[in-house]
Amino acid sequence: MRAPFLDHPRPIAFAHRGGAAHAPENSWAAFEHAIKLGYAYLETDARATSDGKLVAFHDRTLDRVTDASGPINARPYSEVAALRVSGTEPIPLIEDLLGAWPDVRFNIDLKDVPGISLLPGVLRRTGAWDRVCVTSFSGNRLRTARGLLDRPVCMAASPTAIAGVRCNVGTSARWPQIRLLASFLARACVRCAQVPGKVATRTFVRRAHALGLDVHVWTINDRAEMIRFLDLGADGIMTDNIETLRDVLIGRGQWHPRVGSGTL
Repeated sequence: MRAPFLDHPRPIAFAHRGGAAHAPENSWAAFEHAIKLGYAYLETDARATSDGKLVAFHDRTLDRVTDASGPINARPYSEVAALRVSGTEPIPLIEDLLGAWPDVRFNIDLKDVPGISLLPGVLRRTGAWDRVCVTSFSGNRLRTARGLLDRPVCMAASPTAIAGVRCNVGTSARWPQIRLLASFLARACVRCAQVPGKVATRTFVRRAHALGLDVHVWTINDRAEMIRFLDLGADGIMTDNIETLRDVLIGRGQWHPRVGSGTL
């Protein structure tokens, strides 16, 4: 059964970190630009502050994108809120992003353990259960999040599950194992495999689809590569270069903006 998060025409266009090629990553400016272009799906990262606020921030430390230094989770939100990404943009709260556009879906990458326990409260307060997909490079973080959530939400496959998809050779001798894997993924609310381009071969896409999984490929910023993965049957593309991806999809007759958006 398709998750409500994925109830949108294919292929899905994801604004990676809001569309980091056009505005500072994970900033209000980036997300707002993506919304104006008509994007229905935004990708972001979630980290906790020392006093329990969940913010949209990728790195463990502040050094790369702000003029501060050290771990972000060592600072209270009052300090984090005063910082600026690329010198100009405040760091958003995940809760504020979810509340700003009630019709937009968010792909949320859980980047640290403290943030896991904060996510259920954010989803309760915003009612965004059907508008999020939870992902992580850590299977442990995904399992912990699944256990804490009050109700099912769309989950992306863990690295172990992705390895299982890659090992699925598709022979008749393996069908019992394939059925077991498909059943496990369905019970765990795993509805998509989000993978780098090097993993998203034609064979991988076929195997994932056989298991009932959508395939979302990241982070694809080159026009020719966007076209290649769409031709391979990818169900979604994550990109920093959101203007180019939109142009590609418009040219293919596959651009599906959010309903009611006044696109640029």
